[in-house]
Amino acid sequence: MARQYVPAEIEVKWQKKWQENQAHKTVEATDKPKFYCLEQFPYPSGRLHMGHMRVYSIGDIIARFKRMSGYQVLHPMGWDAFGLPAENAAVKFGAQPAKWTYENIDFMKEQQNRLGVSIDWYREVATCSPDYYKWTQWLFLKFYEHGLAYRKRAFVNWCPECSTVLANEQVINGLCWRCDSEVTKKDLEQWFLKITDYAERLLNDLDKLPHWPEKVRTMQRNWIGKSEGAHVTFTVPELQDEAITVFTTRPDTLYGVSYMVLAPEHPLVAKLIEGKPQEAQVRAFVDEIKKESEIARTATDAEKVGHFTGAYAKHPLTGEQVPIWVANYVLLDYGTGAVMGVPAHDERDFEFAKKYDLPIKVVINPLDPEMLAEEVGVEEAFTEDGTLINSGDFDGMPNRDAIKAISKFLEEQGKGGGTVSYRLRDWLISRQRYWGAPIPMIYCDSCGVVPVPYEQLPVLLPEDVVIDGKRNPLTSSESYVNTACPTCGGHARRETDTMDTFIDSSWYYLRYTDPNNTELPFSKENADKWMQVDEYIGGIEHAILHLLYSRFFTKVLYDIGMVKYDEPFRSLLTQGMVLKEGAKMSKSKGNVVSPDEIIEKYGADTGRLFILFAAPPERDLDWTDTGVEGSYRFLHRVWRLVDGHAGLFEGNAAAPDTADEAAKDLYRMTHYAIKKVSEDIGERYAFNTAISTIMELVNKLYTYPETADRGTLVYALRTLIVLLAPIVPHIAEELWQLIGNKDSVHEQTWPAYDPQALVLDEVEIAIQINGKVRDKLVVPNGLSKEELEAHVVNHEKTAGLIEGKTIRKVIAVPGKLVNIVVG
Repeated sequence: MARQYVPAEIEVKWQKKWQENQAHKTVEATDKPKFYCLEQFPYPSGRLHMGHMRVYSIGDIIARFKRMSGYQVLHPMGWDAFGLPAENAAVKFGAQPAKWTYENIDFMKEQQNRLGVSIDWYREVATCSPDYYKWTQWLFLKFYEHGLAYRKRAFVNWCPECSTVLANEQVINGLCWRCDSEVTKKDLEQWFLKITDYAERLLNDLDKLPHWPEKVRTMQRNWIGKSEGAHVTFTVPELQDEAITVFTTRPDTLYGVSYMVLAPEHPLVAKLIEGKPQEAQVRAFVDEIKKESEIARTATDAEKVGHFTGAYAKHPLTGEQVPIWVANYVLLDYGTGAVMGVPAHDERDFEFAKKYDLPIKVVINPLDPEMLAEEVGVEEAFTEDGTLINSGDFDGMPNRDAIKAISKFLEEQGKGGGTVSYRLRDWLISRQRYWGAPIPMIYCDSCGVVPVPYEQLPVLLPEDVVIDGKRNPLTSSESYVNTACPTCGGHARRETDTMDTFIDSSWYYLRYTDPNNTELPFSKENADKWMQVDEYIGGIEHAILHLLYSRFFTKVLYDIGMVKYDEPFRSLLTQGMVLKEGAKMSKSKGNVVSPDEIIEKYGADTGRLFILFAAPPERDLDWTDTGVEGSYRFLHRVWRLVDGHAGLFEGNAAAPDTADEAAKDLYRMTHYAIKKVSEDIGERYAFNTAISTIMELVNKLYTYPETADRGTLVYALRTLIVLLAPIVPHIAEELWQLIGNKDSVHEQTWPAYDPQALVLDEVEIAIQINGKVRDKLVVPNGLSKEELEAHVVNHEKTAGLIEGKTIRKVIAVPGKLVNIVVG
């Protein structure tokens, strides 16, 4: 009697057995090559979405395939568990962040298990656990020891909705990356990490990552933003020659400077306007501009507005007075917060100068003889190459040569020199929130800033706090704030800011290599054994934030001798989004499909099969109900095929006999499937075409004659189940048992294809007459050019095609065609 395919029963059964047998626990065998497969760990928001289902299905097929291919595989999972949503839930529901977070973790972990993913839960980490954030604090202290963590007062990005500061990378088009609120500026004392010390390495070492998508590498290059140019030092006579340094990529235009512009936030602005008639007007302007987002201020179509400060700077080479302005289009965080205005040769400066009737000095003569120097700067800025004029001793010099010459002269005069600038700014890590890793620093009136001793870690989050979403709760906890100075023993207070949660995710992949270590974040031995991550899988939305920070962390840890690699992720797979009706799934659009719904109705294997088959992993996937139904029907078809032939496996150990044509054809198709699926999963991650090939094999099995060799059929069916195992693990496990096996299909060695099996006995070639195909002919495979020529020329088909004509030439291409030239 035929057995029914009931996914709900099968999947629960095997998930329980896998758990009981510790089937997914990492086996640290020393005689096998290692493979570290990792999906970016999720935030425990409470529910998995289809994007999660896709990324975990992708990671799982790779991990299972590698295990069957003879690798010791590390495939862990954890939780990026600190963050603002837990605090928002505390305000909304009255639940403490820890309770809300751990309940969500339990629920989402159960959901992941229902997907059938082969995760080593014995290595699970949660960044909100003291056992984890103790080591986050430990690493912060290491950065501090090595001069890479520092505190300073600065204008920072402030999200009024989240009531916290943001790093530059967390401001997207002027909006908060988390809540889309408009970001403003606020003057605060904050902690930073010196990622700029690693700018050049972060840039150059992108060339070490050929297995990363070029789009991601380009995004990081652009964010780091290397520019070569010169620093130029102007002075302000009325402030005892206080220096204003600008960075310019065009030192060749230095003699064309007719004004300077400071960012509204520049600390010199207040000094320059003090006591001057325009003081009140400039202060009001500065206050107004500070409220605007950076993206609005620097947009190409944004109006450039400014005010004269009433002060002048001294030109470093000519000694001329240069009026100092303050304007909206200059940002304190980029360059030095000051720019030199060269309107004749810069479009932005030209627009500003025209608006405010500022002088336009031409210092580059066009190379084109039809362009007159006196016409430059009249209607538009001249930004092309030329020769210098009105530039003192540098007159007549090609401007490209002048860039280096003037930079060198500035250096000799002690007024600047050639340098490199980066768009990248130091990483602002302070957050005025509760649910994060406390920054382990103490402020003592006598000793100043004092790090918490390592032996006193972790600095635990207090529980006696009120979370109202309006302020940092740590500031109201007297027991937390008040402490003893570890240096002098006197009264001191703790830092009440917590760390940016991207700190937690910048090293978690290393903790997985040694998750139970109580002496260190991880041992070098374990990290060196498993690192680098061989395949890292996640969304491209983390191309700058998480991936850049993780690279920075790894390089620092490499420099202080904790790891042997300075790049964390050897290969990166950025999966596309899951769409419904062409749009991203969201509650507001009413197009959300949850993994739970799919598992309840069709089973996890159907969901996995569809999500892997519907599109290549790097592309967006459009979710369709008909596609899911088709995947469900296919699995039923596979079930009926194997179940209908299960009796053949009872005592049948016969080897395939390919004497008859049907058996030979099935045997060839089986080995073609082994080859194609192995390459598609193991080399190209083309899971969709791998599944398509398996479907072709199933079609071939359904048409296999009842009279053909049974040993070949048994071999093909057994191979089919093994090929399906990484893709649909539950049904493959059940079918493996159904045909009489006692062990697990996932413990089988991945099959190797036989090249000889793919060789055809006969091939079809084209017969061409004077270059045009006139017929086709089946010939023995492997004929030489001479043998093929003779075979075709003497064939009865050819005789009819060239009757009455003279053969002038014959061109034979074995396996493809014979072209007969006749006259």
